[in-house]
Amino acid sequence: MARPADRVAERRVPLSKERVLRTAMAIADQGGIDSLSMRRLAQELGVEAMSLYHYVSSKDDILNGIVEIVVAEIELPSGGKDWRAAVRRSAISFHDALARHRWAANLIMSGIGVGTARVRYMEALLGRLREAGFSANMTHHAYHALDSHIMGSTLWAAGYSALAKADPGAVQRFVQKLPVADYPYFAEHVDQHLTKSARDGVSEFEFGLDLILDGLEKVRSASSPRSSTRRTDRPIRRSRRPTRRPS
Repeated sequence: MARPADRVAERRVPLSKERVLRTAMAIADQGGIDSLSMRRLAQELGVEAMSLYHYVSSKDDILNGIVEIVVAEIELPSGGKDWRAAVRRSAISFHDALARHRWAANLIMSGIGVGTARVRYMEALLGRLREAGFSANMTHHAYHALDSHIMGSTLWAAGYSALAKADPGAVQRFVQKLPVADYPYFAEHVDQHLTKSARDGVSEFEFGLDLILDGLEKVRSASSPRSSTRRTDRPIRRSRRPTRRPS
């Protein structure tokens, strides 16, 4: 964070809400969301804590603001014929943004930060799915399948990363004590994590994302007008009954 000499220079830069929020984000990125307080933020900015309330109304206002900044980093799905590629790029962008700011996923899940940027993202994704041919009902399911995968994968990775950072040798010690003969597949799975030998250049997140997108494409294709009219667009041939001659 800022050194004492840097703080003296920062005092000469006028405060703004943008500067307050960016500094708050830097604190959270470095030490986690629990390290962010009004006092700590004021210290980093080189001002008194009370002066912050001229730009933000409360800590919740700060949390909403920094979540908005994170969501604004997401690439919105583009238009065009290839809906799958557009949604894939957007999902990876969302995942990457949450990976850069590991504190953000929990805040989003708690309902904090449902502002303009979040609504803009939702509108863009929902609209892209509807324009691709999904019904309103299937768009609902598709959106939540994608959102659950993005959030769930991020939270899992954050937890695993925190454990590895706190105690790098914890997993190895656990495996050494484990009777491998009794749990061979579990031991094999742990080894995949440790050696990363099963990735084949594709992350766990992208692997799961592609499964979801492949499944959605099958649903979309099956419900398209062409697939539902394969047999009904042919003319119906009526059989002619033989006419009876008068006796």
